[in-house]
Amino acid sequence: QVQVVESGGGLVQPGGSLRLSCAASGFRYSIYAMGWYRQTPGKQRELVATIITAGGKTNYADSVKGRFTISSDNAKNTVYLQMNNLKPEDTAVYYCRVDTFQARDWGQGTQVTVSS
Repeated sequence: QVQVVESGGGLVQPGGSLRLSCAASGFRYSIYAMGWYRQTPGKQRELVATIITAGGKTNYADSVKGRFTISSDNAKNTVYLQMNNLKPEDTAVYYCRVDTFQARDWGQGTQVTVSS
């Protein structure tokens, strides 16, 4: 059974840091990419950062470049998102997505709130 489980969200003050984790399990086919997306009420889900597991090529939304870092531990099928210098506009539900050549699977999301 495929599982995608995020953790690490919470409440943080502006300028603070959080680290999100996403663990994937039960996949029949090899994972070739993992990524983080976020969504706020009334808006479409948007890309935050992605990583290609073979080679480690990364891609970031312009709004998070220089502040967020995505990384992966392929042996553990886990992806991380280090978020520094957080801003109130980063407040959202953050979702992990796991891509194989057969499907895309999403986690349930984790809330990140940036507020003083």
